[in-house]
Amino acid sequence: MMNRFDVHATSTLAVRAAAEAFIAIASKAIQDHGLFSVALSGGTTPRSTYDLLASKECASRVDWSRVVVCWGDERCVPPDNEESNYRMARDTLLSKVPIVPDNIHRIKGELVPQTAADEYSDALTTLFNLEKGSFPRFDLVLLGVGDNGHTASLFPHTAVVDEKKCLVAAPYIEELGAHRITLTHGR
Repeated sequence: MMNRFDVHATSTLAVRAAAEAFIAIASKAIQDHGLFSVALSGGTTPRSTYDLLASKECASRVDWSRVVVCWGDERCVPPDNEESNYRMARDTLLSKVPIVPDNIHRIKGELVPQTAADEYSDALTTLFNLEKGSFPRFDLVLLGVGDNGHTASLFPHTAVVDEKKCLVAAPYIEELGAHRITLTHGR
């Protein structure tokens, strides 16, 4: 796999490029193996991309019946809380496209953090038919970057950054004074 960085002159151009990449990767994945698996992110970074993907112009170019949606991380809040990553994706994208509800696999942020992490890990293990200790291979993982350099809920200088064994963790983030549920980066 090649690392590639694209730089765009404006946020509008960056959003357009992200939506086009989503569409292209989805089409190729569906053509190659019948499904497109994506891990979405929350926060402010992807909101405009989700809005564009939900537009008639873009939504009609994705076979949403073959899209499987997961998340990279979630805040420890109920799904209708305005801080919920799931809620933001639901409100801006998922409620506006013809995706199969059973193909949406959210992190249950309303549960006790470790329980939510364990349940999400079990759900991903089943969904991707993983052997113990294995990590899923998504077709696309959308990630934003926070002001402090965190992506998903992998905050710099926290122990979860070095996690190699568990698929999903529930770290307490000192600077937030709260737990988060996050995919780890694996090996």
